[in-house]
Amino acid sequence: MTRTMGLSDVHAHLTHPRILPVIDDVLARARAAGLTTIVSNGLHPKDNAAVLALDAYAALLDQQADAKTRLKTAQDDLEAKLDAKCPTLTEDEIKTLVVDDNWLATLAAAVQGELDRVSQTLTGRIRELAERYATPLPQLTLEVAALAAKVDAHLKRMGAQL
Repeated sequence: MTRTMGLSDVHAHLTHPRILPVIDDVLARARAAGLTTIVSNGLHPKDNAAVLALDAYAALLDQQADAKTRLKTAQDDLEAKLDAKCPTLTEDEIKTLVVDDNWLATLAAAVQGELDRVSQTLTGRIRELAERYATPLPQLTLEVAALAAKVDAHLKRMGAQL
């Protein structure tokens, strides 16, 4: 990261518990005030690790700002090129853009989305049925008979007449 000459804070405690929750605001205000360098001191080794993480975070914020600037410039260039091209489009080119490139693509995406939804629903239903019928009926009958015998035995111990 390239840093230019400017204001510096050479003894900041950016890892202080009261600062960390509002670190984005603190860094933004420092940058707006013209601060280009902050030397953050830690009070113990855990703070020193946090300072290194903050430095990486600040570098990422700078990269994000640069990327946003480049994106805005590219969007402005694209808009200018579109503004120059639109008046020169023929009727056939307009139809191709509107119908083929836009409407048909949207329709294809909607159809594919519906196919995916139906496929997922069917897959879920098949899985549910497979789980429901995974145990054969004779085995279920044996399990029911065994459980019924246990219930009968418990009822007899309780004095119920069957």
